[in-house]
Amino acid sequence: MTNGAGSEEQNLFITVSGTPGSGVTTLCEGLADELDCGYVSGGEVFRELAEERGKTLTELVAEAGESDEIDRALDRRLSRIAEQWGTANKSFILESRLAGWLAGNRADLRVWLDAPDEVRVARTSDREEMEAEMRVREVIEASRYESYYGIDLSDRSIYDLVVNTGRWSSAAVRQLVLTGIESYDPDADEGAFETPEFNP
Repeated sequence: MTNGAGSEEQNLFITVSGTPGSGVTTLCEGLADELDCGYVSGGEVFRELAEERGKTLTELVAEAGESDEIDRALDRRLSRIAEQWGTANKSFILESRLAGWLAGNRADLRVWLDAPDEVRVARTSDREEMEAEMRVREVIEASRYESYYGIDLSDRSIYDLVVNTGRWSSAAVRQLVLTGIESYDPDADEGAFETPEFNP
């Protein structure tokens, strides 16, 4: 899937995950521009599901809290995308909270972003979601993933890069991750942590 360190034709399959307000979308958009590659976000796929079902985002979120069907439908769709791009010889970025797990060992590099609570709250202050709602959603999502798939979201061991985005500007974070991507050499790679396969 890769052609060497620093090559413009690396064709890496990269996953980006993180907590709300940590800068995941900003990073993915910047990387997609820099690498001139495809990018799919879990949020976009969730919006597609809502549109297909004739629901608002709020209604679909409420349904997801009552049944595992919505989460599993979303994760199945993202898993199919991961399978497709995991075998394609093209660079691609998949973003969602579970992207690193969904892509599993098909991913070349897996990135996790986080930031202190106060930083994330400040970044999301212009959104409809309030601080308490954001934290409640995180706890609920973590509980659902543990219940559905046995995944502990606090386990960062599968990620190749874990970045505290509160320490750098968005441009600097992008450059940090780009440096990791551009200097990645498959011949020097001594192995990623194995990710167990699971079926959403």
